[in-house]
Amino acid sequence: MKIFISSDMEGTAGVVDWNQCIAGNPDYNYYRGLLTKEINASIEGAMAAGATEFLLNDSHSAMQNIFPDQLAGNARYLSGKHKPMYMMQGLDSSYDAIFFISYHGSMSSQASVLSHTYNPRAISEIKINGQIASEAGLNCLVAQHYGVPVVLVSGDETTQIETEVWSPDVKSAVVKKSISRFASDSMHPVQACELIKEKATEAIKNLKSISAPAITLPATIEITFHNGDFAEQATWIPGTVRTGAKTVELTDSDPLNLFRRFITTVFLSRTIVE
Repeated sequence: MKIFISSDMEGTAGVVDWNQCIAGNPDYNYYRGLLTKEINASIEGAMAAGATEFLLNDSHSAMQNIFPDQLAGNARYLSGKHKPMYMMQGLDSSYDAIFFISYHGSMSSQASVLSHTYNPRAISEIKINGQIASEAGLNCLVAQHYGVPVVLVSGDETTQIETEVWSPDVKSAVVKKSISRFASDSMHPVQACELIKEKATEAIKNLKSISAPAITLPATIEITFHNGDFAEQATWIPGTVRTGAKTVELTDSDPLNLFRRFITTVFLSRTIVE
């Protein structure tokens, strides 16, 4: 049984500030250690339920946050940039399940620690078919294309709620309660890992009852940017329609192609310094 793991970092228990999860800052190595332990907890929980193969796609910031020699389960490690499929690089139909570990809420959320949606410097809101979408929701487009269910997500309660919109049967490990965008009440790291392990085991044991995402197609992604320059730039991508001063829409009947077009927009938005 093969498990694909996409890991972020903002959802790790105890993380509340960018300085804790960006390389080069004094606290970074400590918190990357906590992230590695949470990922290992998910692997160990899945192994307890019969999973045998793992691929970890390190998807946070520079995408080289994990200590490879500390990964449980002889997990393969996909790291670094540039990844054409970004947080979902490496997924294909040979996988049985997907874990989203240390994810976070969308930029539109009321109070989720370090909330953003792919590019916080450019994007203020994203919707799929009119519904607010987090990074987990957008990544479900790729899961849907390959027919692989998203069975586990960890992070705060907002992350759980926003993921359930697209994968209603997902098992959630809520390891922190967000107070604001820069404050949370987190579980002790040991207890957080215990909860993630428990939920991973539960997810794999109940795998047959969890369906792959089923987003209505053709689907439309609406992006609201911080300013009109980003919106104008996005229209350079064929098929992208400007619908307002700061908004554009992308529509496609193929969820993978729609995701690729969105990721191209994200890459392009990083060329403008706000």
